[in-house]
Amino acid sequence: MQQSFSVLMSVYAKDRPAWVREAFDSVLSNTVKPAEVVIMVDGPVPADLQTVLDEAAHNPLVRVISHPVNIGRGAALGIAVPQCKNELIALMDADDISRPDRFEKLLAVFDANPALAVVGGQVQERDADTLTPLVQRQVPLTNAQIRQYLKTRMPFNNQTVLFKKSAILGSGNFQAFGLLEDYYMWARVLAKGYQAQNVPDVLVDMRVSPAMYGRRGGYNYFHMNKLLFDKMRELNLLDIWEYYYTLSIRFCVQVLMPNWLRSYFYKKALR
Repeated sequence: MQQSFSVLMSVYAKDRPAWVREAFDSVLSNTVKPAEVVIMVDGPVPADLQTVLDEAAHNPLVRVISHPVNIGRGAALGIAVPQCKNELIALMDADDISRPDRFEKLLAVFDANPALAVVGGQVQERDADTLTPLVQRQVPLTNAQIRQYLKTRMPFNNQTVLFKKSAILGSGNFQAFGLLEDYYMWARVLAKGYQAQNVPDVLVDMRVSPAMYGRRGGYNYFHMNKLLFDKMRELNLLDIWEYYYTLSIRFCVQVLMPNWLRSYFYKKALR
C-alpha cells in the first residue's frame, strides 16, 4: 500500500515565477498525488513571484510558510521539515520539472523495503531557457555504492529524493552549510547508519545554466568543501588517505581550473 507523503519546495527572491509555476504543476500532475505541498518562502519575494505563490495557496493541498528574511536554503529547509505532516517527504527544486511517474516509482521502492530512509533517482540536465537535453546526471544505486560514492561526491540528486522525516530529524536536520547543505545532510544520515537507494530511472528534468559551474569554483568554494570533508572525517566517513586524495582533486578542479575547463569537466567527466 502506498503511503501518504509531503512535497517540500523552497522558494526565494531570485526564482523565476514561470519556472516556479511549472515546478508546482509538475508535482500536482504526477500519477500519485502528495497529501500536501509545503512551500517554504525564504525571505521577501518580488510581486510577480508572490502572485504565483498566492495562486498556489488557493489549492487546499498547499501550505505556504514564509520567513521574513532570507536565511539560505539549508536553514529554510531546517525550519520547514518539522512542519511537514507526513513521515515521507519529497524535495522539489523551484526551477525543475518532476517526471509524471516520479512519486509512483519512489513510493514503490519504499513499499518494497520499509527499512530505507532515503530513495532518489537520476536527472536529465536541460538548458535552463530552451529545455534542450544536455546530459544525464547519474548517481549510484545500492546502499553500498552510495556509501562509497559519498567519499568523493554527492551520492544523490537532491531534487529527486524522497526521505523519512524521522531520519532527517534524527541526523540533525538540514542546516546552513554554504552551497553544500545537502551533501552535509546526507553525510550525517549515512553516518547514522540509515539505508539509502537510488533508482536507475530519470525522475526530474533539471534546468542548468553556465553560471552553475562558476558557483562551483574559487577558493571560497573550495574552503567550504574542506570544511565539509573535515566534518566527514569527524563522522568517520573518510580515512586520512581518502580525505587528502579528495581535497587534492577538488583543489585542482575548484581553484586551479578556469571556468570553461571546469564546465567541461563537470559535464563530461562527472556525468
